[in-house]
Amino acid sequence: MQGLSPIQPMISPELLAQVRRIEIMTGRLVTETLAGEYLSVFKGRGMEFAEVREYAHGDDVRSIDWNVTARTGRPHVRRYCEERELTVAIACDLSGSQFFGSSARLKQEVAAELSAVLALAALRNNDKAGLFIFTEDVEEHIPPKKGRRHVLHIIREILAYEPRRRTTAIGRSLETMLKVLRRRCILFLISDFRDAGFEPAVRLAALKHDLVPVVVTDPREMFLPRLGACLDLEDPESGRMVLVDASAPGPLRAHQDSERRRLEALTGFFARSGIETIQIGTDRPYIDPIIHFFRRRARRRSR
Repeated sequence: MQGLSPIQPMISPELLAQVRRIEIMTGRLVTETLAGEYLSVFKGRGMEFAEVREYAHGDDVRSIDWNVTARTGRPHVRRYCEERELTVAIACDLSGSQFFGSSARLKQEVAAELSAVLALAALRNNDKAGLFIFTEDVEEHIPPKKGRRHVLHIIREILAYEPRRRTTAIGRSLETMLKVLRRRCILFLISDFRDAGFEPAVRLAALKHDLVPVVVTDPREMFLPRLGACLDLEDPESGRMVLVDASAPGPLRAHQDSERRRLEALTGFFARSGIETIQIGTDRPYIDPIIHFFRRRARRRSR
């Protein structure tokens, strides 16, 4: 993993226009729709240490700091206050399979917009936002900071970044992230989860942080077109070619069943682990699943 240099002044007008478009579009969504949902779910999630002071009548005896009490000979209590400033870490999978899309956008472009929404929501609520870009491991890391310029840096990096590797290793990448993330944070893990063996690392990440997996899919990954010929399909990560007979329903149905079983296994794993996910498709608006996720969480917290 290498450090990230400051924003480069010379970037293409096309990329600048794309970053600006995403900022305007997602900024409007955050302002009009998402900011209140974010605030109700994530703010005040924890308590942070404020001070040690002498015990006063009415203080909870469970808050006595026995070390300080023994050292001074007088009872002292630890005082905590609600933690208002949070850190949002966005982990974005940019392996080969993310550069696919049968609709208007690639999965990578959807991931960039999602990252913008989450970073702008954090910015609006005075929280820090950071970014991890990963494939086989973390390739780039933008440490958490505040500010509009920083958010634009995150958006630009996802759109312009050229991954050094094509394959995915979610487990290894999460292990690297956990070494970097010392304090508990909200960790959005954006990926299509086309990988295996990541379950232990995901469970560990969910114990240490507020982990929110965001599963990005494309309809063409499950529903191949029925054509009167064979299809040469290339795995975007391994480069392996597969020949599929698209002239008959049998092979297409087998592919569809295989993909459905993969998604069901993924959904089942998250459910058994008590990890709530956001499901995003490239062929439909992503803001509704995000809002529904926030509202489900808010309802659970109010019980």
